[in-house]
Amino acid sequence: MSASPTRITAALPAEYRARLMGTGREANFAQGVRLFEEGDHADRFWILRSGTVTLDIRVPGSPPVVIESLGPGELVGWAWLFEPYVWHLGAEAMTPVRTHEFDAETVRTIMDEDPALGSAVGHWVGQVLAHRLQATRIRLLDLYAPRGSGGSV
Repeated sequence: MSASPTRITAALPAEYRARLMGTGREANFAQGVRLFEEGDHADRFWILRSGTVTLDIRVPGSPPVVIESLGPGELVGWAWLFEPYVWHLGAEAMTPVRTHEFDAETVRTIMDEDPALGSAVGHWVGQVLAHRLQATRIRLLDLYAPRGSGGSV
């Protein structure tokens, strides 16, 4: 089985991965801590070192619905790359979490300064975004599609 293209180790060549990781800092979160809320300003992102983070979406009249669970090597947050830099989902540490945290403005600057690195990071975030969109679609169909409707996923 090949590594998921949404994990940093599979998505970025070692040189670009090292440059990106050099801009990060360690950040840890206790179980139950919200990393961000849907609608808030997206000024940072994380790559998980250990633990589990869930992504969720607000549903009127209900608690947030979990869309996906993320583990080590995965990107938490993509909205930092696209204006207006606003979170489209929420995120919560489901276990104690160790991460590499990145300042979005710093990363966008190095992406602009090195177009090849910028392209690689942009492609990776695009893969993550496509995966998350599909996961959200499937989860919402699971929750709200009429049973036996015969719709394909």
